[in-house]
Amino acid sequence: MLQSLQIRNYALIDQLSINIENGFNILTGETGAGKSIILGALGLILGQRADLSVLRKKDKKCTVEGSFSVKGYQLEDFFEKEDLDYDDTIILRREIVPSGKSRAFINDTPVTLDVIRELALKLIDIHSQHQNLELNNRSFQLKLIDLVAKNENHLDEYSSAYELWQQTSVKLNSLKIEAEKSKADLDYFQFQFNQLEEVRLVEGEQEELENEQAALEHAEDIKMSFGQLADELEGGEVPILSKIKENLNQLGKLVDYLPEAKSLHERLESCYLELKDMAGESLSIAERTEHNPERIQQVAERLDLIFSLQQKFRVQTIEELLEIKKDMEGKISQVASFDEEIARLEGELEKQYILLIEKAEELSKRRLATTGKVKNSVVEILQKLNMLNAEFAVQIDKLSNPGSTGIDEVRFLFSANKNSGLQEISKIASGGEMSRLMLALKSLITDSKALPTIIFDEIDTGISGETAVKMGDILKTLSKKMQLVNITHLPQIAAKGDHHYQVYKFDEADETFTSIRKLNDDQRVEELAQMLSGDRNSEKARETARELLD
Repeated sequence: MLQSLQIRNYALIDQLSINIENGFNILTGETGAGKSIILGALGLILGQRADLSVLRKKDKKCTVEGSFSVKGYQLEDFFEKEDLDYDDTIILRREIVPSGKSRAFINDTPVTLDVIRELALKLIDIHSQHQNLELNNRSFQLKLIDLVAKNENHLDEYSSAYELWQQTSVKLNSLKIEAEKSKADLDYFQFQFNQLEEVRLVEGEQEELENEQAALEHAEDIKMSFGQLADELEGGEVPILSKIKENLNQLGKLVDYLPEAKSLHERLESCYLELKDMAGESLSIAERTEHNPERIQQVAERLDLIFSLQQKFRVQTIEELLEIKKDMEGKISQVASFDEEIARLEGELEKQYILLIEKAEELSKRRLATTGKVKNSVVEILQKLNMLNAEFAVQIDKLSNPGSTGIDEVRFLFSANKNSGLQEISKIASGGEMSRLMLALKSLITDSKALPTIIFDEIDTGISGETAVKMGDILKTLSKKMQLVNITHLPQIAAKGDHHYQVYKFDEADETFTSIRKLNDDQRVEELAQMLSGDRNSEKARETARELLD
């Protein structure tokens, strides 16, 4: 339950601190006193967003801090999941600094707004007047049925199955679109691949062809130069090798008695052998080199083909052309594999859909089984609230396709008068009837969900007299199950409270402030008298107030 609330520098509040008791707590105050301001501040520690407009003094930070007793509400798993220190008493705090930044804390540990909001949903429920309008919302109606049916775990299982089914559907659709596009491009990919495949390119081929082309174009010069070299070395009238051979023989005769001759003989012999080898190689080159116009044409055509492909694909090497060919081959292969992957995903999607429908049907059964309880409980409370002819029903229709919450659409049907026929709430319920309907439904929720605190912000709008007394009795009964805080303008309801707090304004110098105080017995009499007659000093009103309190 909410134990205490401290607010600093928020709207009309300079500094406020209040302890909240267990049981039935009443908040009253004149219109404009600041009850909504206090609720707005409380909303900050429950994860609502804020901006700089809430700062009373723009150069100072705003702080809102709430202390909650949570013993017995099984929140240990939540704290473990979020890596937070658990204690039976927890503190939620929000800070808004002048720069506009907002910070959230749980037990002094910084957390995100999503985390503090998730925890707040387990701690407190604030029912504001606008929530009555949500009764017309079918999504809200479905949530109420699920709360009463205690479908939280079943909804989590369904949501997981639904998310997986949706993800697979998106993946399959994307794959089909990609497959269609790829199939449309298949002819183009195949044409490019075939064009590169037919020429049978080889790495390094271009350089070899360019070298061969140069040699073929200079065949006559090559043949003449190497032929002349071979002839001068070994042929002709005075071959160079013959002269060297003679000198080798002469030096050979001197080796035995002249040490220098041996070294020179060896060196000259090495030159002789090298030149002899060169003569043979030169002769071979000269003999095999021929002017070959046909081969020149073949090489030129091959190089032209390579150059044209490089120009077409905007590359400069054969290696790059081979890489493009490999890429085209991969795309062609991918198109062929699309059908197989699509078939696999379609099978997976079908299995997921069958499981999804099973979980949806289970939810539907649980919801349908709850409608009788909801109907009887709501009608019973409405009758206690002087709506003796009220009728209420829950209609569940099937959706054509699964949605995020199942295959059900819920409609609340209502009739306040005899023989008027059940219709949707939005078409026939007045403001006062909406308030009583919401109280009846909230009573169901409190029976179905362990929640430490519930706050009603003028749920009694549109009612008065004896009905107000009976609503007060119902609220009093609810407060025995949980801490209940009720903001009201009705003295009949205010008198039912175990504890009474007054929200008020006061002036200091040229500033106006909002604050709150807990009333003692005499102050309660004055406050109720004020609510009854507008005059807290009226003895008659005071006497009526005492009777209400008694």
